[in-house]
Amino acid sequence: MRNRCIYLAMMAVVAIVATCCSVEDDNSGYPSMSEMMGPNGQMPGGMGPGGMGQSDTNGNDLQDLDISLDRTPLSSDTETIPTDENDESYEDYVEHSSFSETVSIEYADDKATVSTLPEGVEATVDGAGVIINSTIKGVAYELKGSSSNGYFKIYSEKKFRLTLNGVSLTNPSGAPINIQSGKRAFVTLADGTSNSLTDGTSYNTPDDEDEKGTLFSEGQLIFNGKGSLEVTGNKKHGIVSDDYIRFRTGTNIYITASNGHGVKSNDYVVIGGGVLNIEVSGTAKKGISTDGYVLVSGGRTTIVTSGEGEYDEDENDVSGAAGIKADGYFQMDGGQLNVKSTGAGGKGINTDGEIIINDGDIQVITTGQTFTYSSDLDSKAKGIKSDTDVTINGGTIKIKTMGGEGSEGLEAKGVMNINDGEIEIASYDDCINSAGDMIISGGYIYAFATNNDAIDSNGDLYIKGGVIVALGSSGAECAIDAAEGKNLYISGGTVIGIGGSNASYPASSSSQMSVAFQASISSGNTLTISDGSNAIMSFAMKRSYQSGLYLISSPDLKDGSSYAVYAGSTVSGDNWHGLYTNPTVSNLGSELGSVTAQATAGGNSMGGMQGGRP
Repeated sequence: MRNRCIYLAMMAVVAIVATCCSVEDDNSGYPSMSEMMGPNGQMPGGMGPGGMGQSDTNGNDLQDLDISLDRTPLSSDTETIPTDENDESYEDYVEHSSFSETVSIEYADDKATVSTLPEGVEATVDGAGVIINSTIKGVAYELKGSSSNGYFKIYSEKKFRLTLNGVSLTNPSGAPINIQSGKRAFVTLADGTSNSLTDGTSYNTPDDEDEKGTLFSEGQLIFNGKGSLEVTGNKKHGIVSDDYIRFRTGTNIYITASNGHGVKSNDYVVIGGGVLNIEVSGTAKKGISTDGYVLVSGGRTTIVTSGEGEYDEDENDVSGAAGIKADGYFQMDGGQLNVKSTGAGGKGINTDGEIIINDGDIQVITTGQTFTYSSDLDSKAKGIKSDTDVTINGGTIKIKTMGGEGSEGLEAKGVMNINDGEIEIASYDDCINSAGDMIISGGYIYAFATNNDAIDSNGDLYIKGGVIVALGSSGAECAIDAAEGKNLYISGGTVIGIGGSNASYPASSSSQMSVAFQASISSGNTLTISDGSNAIMSFAMKRSYQSGLYLISSPDLKDGSSYAVYAGSTVSGDNWHGLYTNPTVSNLGSELGSVTAQATAGGNSMGGMQGGRP
């Protein structure tokens, strides 16, 4: 829903007095084109017409952002191994377990050879198929060799270690590794080795058993070691656990799945390190799917999905593909996460629960349009979406969602809390959207929307800190938008918001001073706000706006003080996507007029150049 914009609701009557312009009041509250033009019909200070009413992608700083699978090892990949036995993850580290018995299995074409077995372990060999039954603890199994018609299946009453030491297995009728044990399985990729597992296009599974993917386990799966593993899922999922899955440092895993998810777990998925590449192409399939939560704290994970959306008859709902889908929450504490979804209705990160980003680097791209099943059932492409709250405490986030209507960057169906971090978003629809309140307390935000609002809150919107560049559509949409009947409160931070001609008058109360004005300024110009002695702020325009609405707020603005607005400035210094908070100005350029800084309550009128609307 497109809400009313509130750029100018913080001001009483704020007007730019353009000394070179003739004034003809058309009762609109905004200047006419003749008011904005100089005596020779030229815009002052290099001002010019913008792309009002058009989908304007010019000036998109994320235009070149792209994501591709990357299997190169990490130059640095460390982890902290817990030493406290009371730590809930202590038992997941193979360093804390001992395995005194080793069973070696070597595959050669249609034959498998099993080493001498300890008492308590039995093996059944059928060609290159091996079935293990174990009742004892402390056993390590080692697989090596290759077979195009082989598998390893195990029933174990105790946890065990499974080392892949240069093994290549294809099972034409099921999973090449099938762990029918509810106990912890340590899957170790032997240092320096390459391993591969491929399932068949059909499964011959006993009626009383599950076999859900290429590497399947009834119990916990923990991957470790410094080797590589390639997993191909032809019929079902790639790596599956009916419990949880943990990926540790050093591992290098590549998963492709054409009919199932890349990684699937019932409980949760933890990525603590390593290189993980996932490529899925099935309809509405996910790179990582879990009934629980996903926690990323290290490593580099890259996920690419290309499947279209689909209608689910059981749920009477539609679903799109997604890089990560968690029925619980998603949390990012470190590492790198890159997700690209190209199918209709595809999403980057999608959760039923909360999304919490504390640290790390996230890049998300969606290119698909909305998947529509019926007039009231569809799946829209989203970068990062939570059905509840989103909280960002740090890290770097880049999102590009340019597929079409409904393609939004960062969405919370509850409350959006941004406390810190660097967030850069370019979207077709809203860049940042919340169904509830939105609170921005810090961090750096760049939001560039081609056809809708840059920042859109359907509740109250609080800006308490941070540096914000919000660029809404150059048509009739906004930079910063709160819902009808809701308020925008600015109490801190440095803000520039520019959008199209749509505006409204919600009640507002802000403790930090702001200025607002309307002007047509073309890309290539740099704006400067000055108090006559010092430059308060400068902004380099990379996109043209015709009759654009400008909102500027800074702790350096003083209540009731008058400030000159210039265009065509020559500026240097550090900047955030063109916003200079401490600019060095060698040439102010042409003066457009003056504005007065105020903080106002609701119901006040808005001003344009030369005059305001009552």
